[in-house]
Amino acid sequence: MSWVKRAAFAAVLVNQLTTTVFGWSIQHPAKPRHVRAFYATNGNGYGGNGFGKPLATTSLKMSSSLDPTTISSEGLRIESNITKLLQLPRHSKENVNEVLIEAEKVLQALHQYSLISQDSLSLQDAKKAGRAHEKVYANNYVDLGKVDTVGFDFDYTLVTYTEELLDLIYDMALKRLVTDKQYPVEMLHTAGLRYDPQFSIRGLAVDTKTGWICHLSYTHKVAVAWEGREKVPTPKIYAEYRGKRGMTPSERKRRLKPLNDLFSMSECCLIADTVQFFKDRNIPYHAQNVITDVLAAIRETHISGDFHRLVAENPDRYFEPQPHLKQVVQNFKDAGKRLIFVSNSPFWYVDAGMRHLFGTNWRMDWDAIITSAGKPSFYKDDSRPFREICQETRRPLFKRVERFEKGSMYTGGCIQELTKLIDWSDPAITPVSYESNGDVLAERSEFGIKSGAVDVATANVLYIGDSLFADLVDAKREFSWTTAAVTPEVGYELEIQSQTDFTLAQRTLDLLLNALRRVQEELGTSMRTQEDLQILDGLEKLVSKWRDRETRILGNPFGSVFRARYQPSLFAHSLRRYCDLYMPSVSSLRNYSPQHRFYPEQHHKLLSHEMQSAPDDCWDLDEVLGCAVDDDALGI
Repeated sequence: MSWVKRAAFAAVLVNQLTTTVFGWSIQHPAKPRHVRAFYATNGNGYGGNGFGKPLATTSLKMSSSLDPTTISSEGLRIESNITKLLQLPRHSKENVNEVLIEAEKVLQALHQYSLISQDSLSLQDAKKAGRAHEKVYANNYVDLGKVDTVGFDFDYTLVTYTEELLDLIYDMALKRLVTDKQYPVEMLHTAGLRYDPQFSIRGLAVDTKTGWICHLSYTHKVAVAWEGREKVPTPKIYAEYRGKRGMTPSERKRRLKPLNDLFSMSECCLIADTVQFFKDRNIPYHAQNVITDVLAAIRETHISGDFHRLVAENPDRYFEPQPHLKQVVQNFKDAGKRLIFVSNSPFWYVDAGMRHLFGTNWRMDWDAIITSAGKPSFYKDDSRPFREICQETRRPLFKRVERFEKGSMYTGGCIQELTKLIDWSDPAITPVSYESNGDVLAERSEFGIKSGAVDVATANVLYIGDSLFADLVDAKREFSWTTAAVTPEVGYELEIQSQTDFTLAQRTLDLLLNALRRVQEELGTSMRTQEDLQILDGLEKLVSKWRDRETRILGNPFGSVFRARYQPSLFAHSLRRYCDLYMPSVSSLRNYSPQHRFYPEQHHKLLSHEMQSAPDDCWDLDEVLGCAVDDDALGI
């Protein structure tokens, strides 16, 4: 076969290997040269987006500038730095060795017939490309036709910021550390400290005792930890957390400070850089004092309003363009749904941003505009009254607020006051609502439930925000609102995961993990010998190295926002538990009717046995490798 045909065939083969294959198994040694790949979600919960769903269909791209000199007689050469990661250990038992040999052959074939790194993207390019992903993902059944009120957060929800904002917050907080907290002046001038967009991700936590930045799994285990800019060795993690990688609930509450929203990424970076600054210069420091000072500097930067003023004065510099945002809001308004605006940002800042995005008359589109809401206390504190903002003086008024006036802005307040001041009855929506799962059971009136609602607890509210614990958790937990999270990470992670390097790393992990299972099946139920344990340890080390490679491909030290190594992350677990919908941006909603019904995926599984698939649809790798290639099918 010519090198051109081999290259083209490689793309077809590896695409078949990697498009939907999430579980692999080495066939029984009775047919040792046959390898079967089952079309199924991964039984160990590995492959996917953190919720047991398959990743997006992957297409491996061919290079348009192939050089024949790069093609060996056996196909494409495997990258030299990967070769060692594809060599499996050997065992003295023939049946175990057959499993290892066959698994190694499949691994090497997978990589040999692939064009590695031909389509890799930088993190910045992936973020740009990720904006094209405009799908809304459903964790639960949601019927927008039932929703009579739609609420929006402001920061990172209606408005999306450029990375220059996080640079600005980092620099302002660093200056406060030096000027107000008396930190070394070298941190400002000679240390070269800058916000690094490739270090932090959302959903981390800082251990205030050790100063470690931790990525937690859904079981609250510390999957990865960094002390400054140095990765904490696994034995040290076990030693710190009593050999279990985790803490008791009371310890977590006392020691861990969550870094959950997108603003906190600059906070995370400054903590790590400050710790590393002291370590590099052998300056004695107390981790808890450093964390306290950095958190205070960040908090004071937000409270001071300094960065708010700069952003309000330079909206084109700090706001990402949102060309479809008006359409989303107008679609809901035209459908007769109430629109409420609840933000923690000050009213003058919100007004400047919304004027930039929607025009000077933006307030007339909203039934209630609430600023400086103080979420999550807004949901829990029932004793804070609203104050109206005077449009002329732009100061809070002192009179009692009896009801919300269209076009007016309010500050403070709480959910109980919102209940009293907004008219929840008679929404202008379709009079017939149906029960869940898409089955037309009966009109709600048959059960004594009238159209509309009498208070905030019975209103059919969809609230959209970016911060899980500030915006969404209590809205869901306390009031059973339908919640939707803005998660831009979905878009750019899907973009990276569609690249050849990531796909190969993930499929390699699938093969190695299933090789581990098959090896143990062959070893049986007897006590393990030293050789047995060495083989298992060797395979597990390879798994760990391939997970490290996956993390590097994602462009940051912690890996996916949605996965803490091989388990769903705590962030993903919270997203699954408290959010009915999630999407890369609010603009994604423009692709759906205001009466659209969202259905969760059928593959939305929780337990391992639910994700096992019967080996009905399988194919034989030997037959694929040995088959004739149809020139017409390859377009040659």
